Amino acid sequence: MATRDLNYTRNIGIMAHIDAGKTTTSERILFYTGKTHKIGEVHEGGATMDWMVQEQERGITITSAATTAFWQYKDKTYQINLIDTPGHVDFTVEVERSLRVLDGAVATFCAVGGVEPQSETVWRQADKYNVPRIGYVNKMDRTGADFLGVCAQIKEHFGATAMPVVLPIGAEDKFEGLVDLIYNNAIYYFDDKTVRDNFELREIPESMKAEAAEWRAKLIEEVASTDDALMEKFFDDPDSITPDELLAAIRKATMSMQIVPMLCGSSFHNKGVQKLLDYIMAFLPSPLDLPPVTGINPKTDEEVERRASEDDPFCGLAFKIATDPFVGRLAFVRIYSGKLDAGSYVLNARSGKRERISRIYQMHANKQNPMETVGAGDICAAVGFKEIRTGDTLCAENAPIVLEQMTFPEPVIGLAVEPKTQKDLDKLGIALSKLAEEDPTFTVRTDEESGQTVISGMGELHLDIIVDRLRREFGVEINQGAPQVNYKEALTRSVQHREVFKKQTGGRGKFADIIFELGPAEEGKMGLTFVDEVKGGNIPKEFIPSVQKGFEAAMANGALAGYSIDAMKVTLKDGSFHPVDSDQLSFEIAARNGFRAAAPKAGSVIMEPIMSVEVVTPEENMGDVIGDLNKRRGQITGMESKGNARVVKAKVPLSEMFGYVTVLRTISSGRATSSMEFSHFEEVPANVAKDVIEKANGKRKELE
Repeated sequence: MATRDLNYTRNIGIMAHIDAGKTTTSERILFYTGKTHKIGEVHEGGATMDWMVQEQERGITITSAATTAFWQYKDKTYQINLIDTPGHVDFTVEVERSLRVLDGAVATFCAVGGVEPQSETVWRQADKYNVPRIGYVNKMDRTGADFLGVCAQIKEHFGATAMPVVLPIGAEDKFEGLVDLIYNNAIYYFDDKTVRDNFELREIPESMKAEAAEWRAKLIEEVASTDDALMEKFFDDPDSITPDELLAAIRKATMSMQIVPMLCGSSFHNKGVQKLLDYIMAFLPSPLDLPPVTGINPKTDEEVERRASEDDPFCGLAFKIATDPFVGRLAFVRIYSGKLDAGSYVLNARSGKRERISRIYQMHANKQNPMETVGAGDICAAVGFKEIRTGDTLCAENAPIVLEQMTFPEPVIGLAVEPKTQKDLDKLGIALSKLAEEDPTFTVRTDEESGQTVISGMGELHLDIIVDRLRREFGVEINQGAPQVNYKEALTRSVQHREVFKKQTGGRGKFADIIFELGPAEEGKMGLTFVDEVKGGNIPKEFIPSVQKGFEAAMANGALAGYSIDAMKVTLKDGSFHPVDSDQLSFEIAARNGFRAAAPKAGSVIMEPIMSVEVVTPEENMGDVIGDLNKRRGQITGMESKGNARVVKAKVPLSEMFGYVTVLRTISSGRATSSMEFSHFEEVPANVAKDVIEKANGKRKELE
């Protein structure tokens, strides 16, 4: 098989706020690239990319689906690997992991809503991974559509140079087509959903010639400032700049993230999507345009790099795990270098284990085309892994490399679940472990004291979907408790403590004696920082790891209310042992007991998750909205106007936000909307902490 020219590959994602029309845009892309013969609609529940029942019912995207399509641009066939990501904040992890493996993104905005809270979140995530992007303002047919207004908002909110490369002809119900500022012509669309060429090229209408000339001059000036050769031509004779020169310069400026080319259209009415596809090919990078990917060689700890070439050793990143009812567990892999063959062995750099790749598929939403081999720069789904997690690096056995880990936020909300019938107990266990494998922000644990299974996620909607999937996909009916906040505990000061553990039973006894200092960890450090300062063999070396193990285990249940501790520091100063009675278990128990005794003296406090809340409300309800947020211990962090509405930003404890959507609807007669995402953990005020501790301890007593 001939090697593909990677210059003609685009790994792209569509990212946006909920309801900006990402999935509708993806559906049109599939239709125009010939992947589907009939257009699926989100609002009818027939979208190809939203293949989960829950996605079709709720009209939202939950899992990022991957698909491969082909597009003709300038007599060349381009391969597009398209990832449709969710916009809902509870599924922000899906966006994060997709952006990690994409080369370029299409940031989609609603022509009426403009820059919305979640568009800010995904924009920041794209900045974090240096993903070049083009903007697409959708829903130009809606009342209140304002393309240039949205471009201005992007400049204002993100400081990005959003440059229109097209202008809309008409707006709202009179939206007919586009003026292409690069080619200086007009494209008129006609409403025919059955043909792929539903447009014709014409002259720019008289009424728009002056505006088009003004914006074309702005575009050329902006782009010329990033390219010296173009700058000279611009000063000599701006009209001598050819469309091809302009395209090349815009491409360069887009990839260096100096400008964001802006397009517009109405995906639902099939207007503007072909132009969007052309300019995805023209402006967004191919795998060859990006710097080589760097990682660490785990054997030597040296930095190594891999180029997007099949001559380099194989290296790829598993960015998503999905369970498919027909082929089992699928791992979506972005291949950075080398090639992956079906039936070959690869090394999982995290676990250090060899894995056999039994089959490779090119994905089309949830259908698969089997492939024999897939090369650098491509995205595929592989089957056959025994043990794999999101974010694992896969590499050639003789050339190990670990790529930068993906970090995921901690789940902030928990729910106790149990199967309705005892016979479903095993089924529930299997289902939950499969779901936890797929989604790194979803965790399952057993509460040691109550024996209950507690599932945790990023929000109420997140857990709703999980419970729904348990019922439908796995056939498990469950009873669920009320949602609970995942509190944490933290230490605020250091204390020294001596713990002696003695137990005398018939025969050999138990003995351990430790002197240690316990306190908060250094800023930014997670887990247990353990320092061994024992001199002169007062505690034999073989017992030290047991002391560390005891403290690590103790972190799972804080001394105040049994919530886990994320970070602490223990310095083991001294101690003693008994030549006969001391053993590893004695020292482990001494450490656990020592923690319980010392933690209250180390200023233990309860920490609660604080959420960033944004409410968009009509002006007349603003006072009520702010009053209600204040009652919920909220701190207002900002207020701004957006059109006729007001935007209120606040930081509010999660424990005060249950059922907020219903209350907000009542206050505003259904006109206000809100969005919420996790911000940080903060110490709980003393009066609230008392209630939290009493509740937790009351629960413990009940169980005893």
